[in-house]
Amino acid sequence: MDKFIDSKDNKFLKRTPENSDFNQYWFSEKTIQFILNQIQKNNSERIGLISTPSIFFSLPKDTQDKSYLFDIDDALISKHKNGRKYDFNWTNYDEKFSDLKNSFDYIVIDPPFITEEAWSKFASFAKYLANDKCKILVSSIAENDEKLKRLLNLDIKEFKPSIPHLVYQYNFFANYEDEELNQKNPEIIE
Repeated sequence: MDKFIDSKDNKFLKRTPENSDFNQYWFSEKTIQFILNQIQKNNSERIGLISTPSIFFSLPKDTQDKSYLFDIDDALISKHKNGRKYDFNWTNYDEKFSDLKNSFDYIVIDPPFITEEAWSKFASFAKYLANDKCKILVSSIAENDEKLKRLLNLDIKEFKPSIPHLVYQYNFFANYEDEELNQKNPEIIE
């Protein structure tokens, strides 16, 4: 396996501006590194990255080649053979994604919208992609705690992602335990 990149070498963040048309806000370099470390620690073979291009393009090449980016931004998904067009309003997954059903053992979601309706659709897609041992890590507002517990059996974690251009604070939620998820992010001053 290629070495997971150090955050200071993150070319994606340096070269790719956020696109407000898609409500894109990138994680900080250190938060990206944190997520990459979570993926690596879990020995994930196949990773599904839903609306998380900053994570997909930060993966080492060998991991990226067996992972998939699901996003609405054609400019980003066209940059890699495993970029797949995804609109959270789609409901017929078999039409576009039958080759990937139940095949992911780690999924990261950072949706552009955090409403009940949007989360219901993202959760449905994640369940479609996930295998029976899949670990899921998502970011959303703390107020979505009960909703994410109900939809994907996720628990809120102490570690909060840094998203520099987002005006409100997100939390991480996961369906697994990890010591680092239960520590404070030193980037976040409360």
